Amino acid sequence: MRIAIIGANGQLGRDLCATLALEHDLTPLDHATFELGDPAAVEQLVATNAELVIHPAAYTNVDGCARDPALAYRINGLGTQYVALACQKLNAPLVYISTNEVFAGAANTPYVEYAATGPVNAYGWSKWAGEQVVRELLDRFYIVRVAWLFGGERNFVRTVLRLAANPPESGLRMVADEVGSPTYTPDVSVAVMQLIKQPFYGTYHFVNSGACSRYEFAREILDQAGYGAVPITPIALADYKRDSTPPPYTPLANVAGAALGIIFRSWQEALAAYLASLKI
Repeated sequence: MRIAIIGANGQLGRDLCATLALEHDLTPLDHATFELGDPAAVEQLVATNAELVIHPAAYTNVDGCARDPALAYRINGLGTQYVALACQKLNAPLVYISTNEVFAGAANTPYVEYAATGPVNAYGWSKWAGEQVVRELLDRFYIVRVAWLFGGERNFVRTVLRLAANPPESGLRMVADEVGSPTYTPDVSVAVMQLIKQPFYGTYHFVNSGACSRYEFAREILDQAGYGAVPITPIALADYKRDSTPPPYTPLANVAGAALGIIFRSWQEALAAYLASLKI
C-alpha cells in the first residue's frame, strides 16, 4: 500500500517509517519539505497519490502552545484540517495521532476511547480540534491517542538519565500527582501496522499497559538503568512551575484495540526494551 507519513522525522514518525517500510511503499514528509499549517499542504499531499495517510506531526511543545495558543491551533487544528481535506481528494483513510491531553484529568479510572473529553490547556484543545475536523470531514479514519511517548532522542526517559548522570546535591525532584501511561514508540508503530490491515475505523488508545506518576516513572528509570542510589523526592504538580497546566490523571484504557487482538506489554517491559536499545 502507498502510505504518506507526515512528520516522518519526529519521535513517533521515525519508528512508524521503520516499521511500515517492511510491508508498504512509503512517502515520508517532514518539516523541511512539508509545512503542516500551510493550505498548500493539501495539494502537496494529494500529489503523493497515497492510499493511506498517517499523521503524527504536531506542535508538541506543550508550554510553547500555552504561550502561543494561536500557533498551536494553526498547526494542530487547521493543519489537520488540510490533511483531512487532502484525504478527501485522495479518497484515502487517515490515521490521526492524538493525545491523552484531550481529557480533563478529573477521572479516577483510566479513560476509555469514547469517554467525554475536556482539554484543560492549549495543546490539548488544539489536538482536540484536530480530532473534530477529522470526524467532520472524513468517513474513514482512525484516531489513535497516545501518551507520554518515549523512544527517540528527546523524551522523559532521556531527561531522567541525563539528570542521573550528574545529579544535583539535593537529588532529583519529580511530580507525584500527575499520572499517565508511558508509551514506547516502536510498540505504537507495530500496533498501527496491525490496525491499518483492518477496516475497523474509529478511536483507539494505543499505550503500554499500566499507569504511573512522573515520580514512579522516574524511579523505575533510575532503578532499571543502574542509578538506584540516586535520591529522588516527590513533589506536587502545583510546585512545578510551568506555562502549561497538564491534566493530572490521564491513563488511557486500550479497549477497542484489545478487542481486535492488539495488546500492549507493560510500560515497565517497554522501558527495559528501550534501555536495552540504548545499551544501558
